[in-house]
Amino acid sequence: MKCPKCSNLDTKVIDSRVVEDNQAIRRRRECEYCKTRFTTFERRWITELVVIKRDGTKELYDRSKLKKAIMLAFAKRAVQLNEIENQLSNMEVERSKLGTEVQSTEIGQDVLKMLKEIDTVAYVRFASVYMKFDGIDDFGKILH
Repeated sequence: MKCPKCSNLDTKVIDSRVVEDNQAIRRRRECEYCKTRFTTFERRWITELVVIKRDGTKELYDRSKLKKAIMLAFAKRAVQLNEIENQLSNMEVERSKLGTEVQSTEIGQDVLKMLKEIDTVAYVRFASVYMKFDGIDDFGKILH
């Protein structure tokens, strides 16, 4: 593993823990050269999952893209990053059990369901972008 500070490739693992409901491994590492400590995560890559977008195009599932959209919904809100990571891992596992292709709208519905349970403000923020709200009336509808 490459050191983020000096780019040295010689690092050693100091500590390993299973996280995200046994879906990932968190490793504390130390650079053999500069002694910088850093954390890495290993998780199963869901490469076989293809997302079918609204316009019919297909692209490989990108966890970081989805996580970024979710984190934007939590802007200036208290959020437990571990909870988001766990929920994303659970969603990925469930979706990969159902097949290799998934509609982007299904992923959006999964995220809305997750956010509704965690934080209603983040839920409304995500819904406003996902459902393409046009005006204030759309916010009223989602709140009821």
